[in-house]
Amino acid sequence: MSVPAPRRTLSGPPARRPDARRRARRAVVAAAALCLVAATAAAAPPAPDAPTGCGDLVRGQLCLSGPVGSDGTYTAAYRRHTAGRGRAAPAGALAGDDGRDGADEITVRLGYQRKNTRITAFPGWFGTRRTQGGAVVLSGRVEMLADECIRGVMEHGEAFYVTKWSCS
Repeated sequence: MSVPAPRRTLSGPPARRPDARRRARRAVVAAAALCLVAATAAAAPPAPDAPTGCGDLVRGQLCLSGPVGSDGTYTAAYRRHTAGRGRAAPAGALAGDDGRDGADEITVRLGYQRKNTRITAFPGWFGTRRTQGGAVVLSGRVEMLADECIRGVMEHGEAFYVTKWSCS
């Protein structure tokens, strides 16, 4: 007696091609990468309130702008906020806005200071000038190396003020 050979039939649905699985896997990996990028962007810190290179002082704001990390013209600016004697100033008011013909004007010395990993240099000065309308702006050429940081400096009387370091 002979037993017939078993029939070779496929059970279940026909097999998928390997290309379809590879495409599905790539789509899942791409979607996961996109979600990771979106989550990173959402978790990024917000932009600072003050412009880069600026520092808020008690009675004003000191800023230094220029091509950080390279030679060029840098500008130091000081804008003074004021309050009249015995009363608060309206928001955004500046010295000299109260009609007292410069009674609140001050003389300041503006400049910059550079540093790298080895040294912090002495300040370099753009000059000394009296504020007009509560503001003064001075500029000058600064030679800088790519690995250096720079900050704005201001001297008024015996007081010395600085901004945060800006690095390239």
